[in-house]
Amino acid sequence: MFIHMKELQYRAKPERPDPVFARKLQEVLGGQYGEMSVMMQYLFQGFNCRAEQKYRDMLLDIGTEEIAHVEMLSTMIAQLLDGAPADQVDEAAKDPAIAAALGGMNPQHAIVSGLGAMPTDSNGYPWNSKYIIASGNLLADFRANLNAESQGLLQVVRLYEQTTDPGVRDMLSFMIARDIMHQNQWLAAIEEIEAIDGPIAPASFPRERAVTEATRQFMNFSVGEESSMGRWANGPMPDGTGNFEYVANPTAYGEAPVLKPAAKHQHSTPGTGPYVVNETVKN
Repeated sequence: MFIHMKELQYRAKPERPDPVFARKLQEVLGGQYGEMSVMMQYLFQGFNCRAEQKYRDMLLDIGTEEIAHVEMLSTMIAQLLDGAPADQVDEAAKDPAIAAALGGMNPQHAIVSGLGAMPTDSNGYPWNSKYIIASGNLLADFRANLNAESQGLLQVVRLYEQTTDPGVRDMLSFMIARDIMHQNQWLAAIEEIEAIDGPIAPASFPRERAVTEATRQFMNFSVGEESSMGRWANGPMPDGTGNFEYVANPTAYGEAPVLKPAAKHQHSTPGTGPYVVNETVKN
């Protein structure tokens, strides 16, 4: 059961209308790394969580907070569209698509949503569930969450630098703060799980079934040796199973593939006429 409070989690009131920036904010609302994505990702990870109860509760706590962020952004976008400059509004009334294109505004804000936010990115592409990850493996999922918060924070910071509106910056400064907090939360959760199961996800696969030497080798497939100087090419491996091995000139494990010749009978496909695999057939 979810309970909605009328008050927003934080202030979301711009100083002046700005339909162009409203379009930009759609990215951190309905884009791949927007608030809708982290909201759905954390909630579905929580709904499906079979691990210790504290992990389920954490996921649902943060996912529920992200619902509040979706509402804050939607409210801000609606107000940035409300009372837009008169020349844009007048033109939109005559031909919304043309006025929106000329002004840099999202035409669908004028045509489809009635000057309201939409579950889309800044180019109007609809949000979809392919953006989210909920695999059931906590370590893999928490790393995906850390990536989502990192990319989301990057985009919000870039948007902060693209406006001087004090009201918009005020709201974005809060969202930046929460993204910093959530990155720290996922880092702490990852550290806790790694201390129990190690840093490799999934931890359940028997290591002896893997090709042992391939688990240690950093293979250089390019010209130059600069990559050999990285931590990933020398010294102990983070999982404690051995040392990295730098391979300057990798050799092939397998053989050149030899495939059997195609069958010598014809097939027919509607609309294309007769054909034979790997042969030319004349009608």
